[in-house]
Amino acid sequence: MLAMPANPPIAHAPAPQLPHLLIVDDDRDHRLLLGRLFGENGFRVSLAPDGATMLRLFEAAKPDLVILDLMLPDEDGLSLCRRIRAASDVPVIMVSALGRGPHKIAGLDTGADDYIAKPFESGELIARTRAVLRRSRRMLPVEQALPARKSQGRTYCFEGWRVDAARREVHSPEGVLVTLTSGEIDLLLAFAEHPQTILSREHLVELTRHRGGDGQDRSVDILVSRIRRKIERNPRAPRLIKTVRSGGYLFAPTVTLEE
Repeated sequence: MLAMPANPPIAHAPAPQLPHLLIVDDDRDHRLLLGRLFGENGFRVSLAPDGATMLRLFEAAKPDLVILDLMLPDEDGLSLCRRIRAASDVPVIMVSALGRGPHKIAGLDTGADDYIAKPFESGELIARTRAVLRRSRRMLPVEQALPARKSQGRTYCFEGWRVDAARREVHSPEGVLVTLTSGEIDLLLAFAEHPQTILSREHLVELTRHRGGDGQDRSVDILVSRIRRKIERNPRAPRLIKTVRSGGYLFAPTVTLEE
């Protein structure tokens, strides 16, 4: 008979895996700087100098988030973002030296979850990356979980559509899973939680914690346009999300809860 050790070893749970970022930037020094910055702040990092490398690493590494430079030598960030969004809901943060204005609008319109103009503060980039990961439910293991929102265990139903707040999934009346970005789901949940209520852009920014600026920022309008293209029968004549002149938006259908 084998003697049992006096103090058997304690079994430890495996360490949680750090969130994995894919950083795409053609400037070698800047790329390495970002890799070191995120590595020192609790992330795993893969680096790509161009679009071709990004696409290869995206398939192989399965990142949790992509930080994508707008200007690249082979294929621009807007085109690459469209390709990511057509195949995946992995969050994308677009960065650019071209500033805000129309470039930010174009970036958000292609499906990016956030847009940051260069130069930026390293602390802001880290904070906004963590915020996008939280919104996409790719939570950081080093962070304490926040108390669950009242809506997180609910499913909102309207006009045959089902929005599962816990799974962050949207199903059409035909039962088809419709892919929405994290920002789009946040906004659709805000509408579903406040049906038949006029919501200003400022209020929607507050409800979704969307990092887009003040109420004059067009990022809310862009997200609404993207949602309409996915859930409205005729996005040019929307029946579900109505624009209120000088007021914001109103979610028109009756919403029921499926607990």
